[in-house]
Amino acid sequence: MIDTLVTSEAQNLLHQLNSLLEQEIKNQPKACGLRRIETTHDNGLRMTATLRDFAVKDLLSLIQFFGFSTQTFSLAVNLLDRFLSKMNVQPKHLGCVGLCCFYVAVKVTEEERNVPLANDLIRISQYKFTVYDMMRMEKIVLEKLVWKVKATTALNLLHVYHSLVYENLSSERQKLLTLDRLETNLKVCHCKIGFSKAKPSVLALSLLAVEVQEQKLLELTDLLDSLQKHSKISSRDLLCWKELVSKCLAEYSSSRCSKPNVQKLKWIVSGRTERQLRHSYYRIAHLPTIPETGS
Repeated sequence: MIDTLVTSEAQNLLHQLNSLLEQEIKNQPKACGLRRIETTHDNGLRMTATLRDFAVKDLLSLIQFFGFSTQTFSLAVNLLDRFLSKMNVQPKHLGCVGLCCFYVAVKVTEEERNVPLANDLIRISQYKFTVYDMMRMEKIVLEKLVWKVKATTALNLLHVYHSLVYENLSSERQKLLTLDRLETNLKVCHCKIGFSKAKPSVLALSLLAVEVQEQKLLELTDLLDSLQKHSKISSRDLLCWKELVSKCLAEYSSSRCSKPNVQKLKWIVSGRTERQLRHSYYRIAHLPTIPETGS
């Protein structure tokens, strides 16, 4: 069904999809390293899944504070997980590593005029290390990642998958399948280390399939099956990750789940700190909260 698409736009999307599928296994976290982190017990000296997840939530808070894109967030998570899965990072260094990954991602994806000063990032994040410490850590991160700072993320594939199915809905039904909601759900999944073990295409298609099912868009069933086959995703893998995505989103919607604390940053940036920040990018008077998936 996918291969029979005839419009020039659809053919272009299909070309993008094929290119992303070819590249997706490159520059991804090591599964064995992620499993090591997941099975590590907290003794204050070794990296754990809980510490990693808290670090990613802090990155999301910064993304929302500065109004940066989901693309920047996804790349920052990719860089962080690649480094953590490769190196034995001590918890005391995690804040510096995370901020460096965020800084690199911002410089790769955002406009140069919107890139914050390193000193301002440290001040806003309330860390004790210096700009020199951060620059030295950034060099270490880049060297360990062999300076490969670009990667195919689940977000890239989610955008293409969404575009391919979106035009097959009526104008009224299109309102039920928004990219904003899909990106929100992806951000939620990024905050759990387990989802970094999934291939980007599998996670992206799982998110789309869960949303299609949630919104009862049954007319897209055949098209999703075709996308699955084209992406060479097994039914077993898709079913497994769909269940994990559904569980994660349900937990996030519950009151038991801790959310990224953007309000904390609003409290930090006040008075003297605000006056010392570069006015060009300190432009958010009201910090948005991440939308609930159940709304």
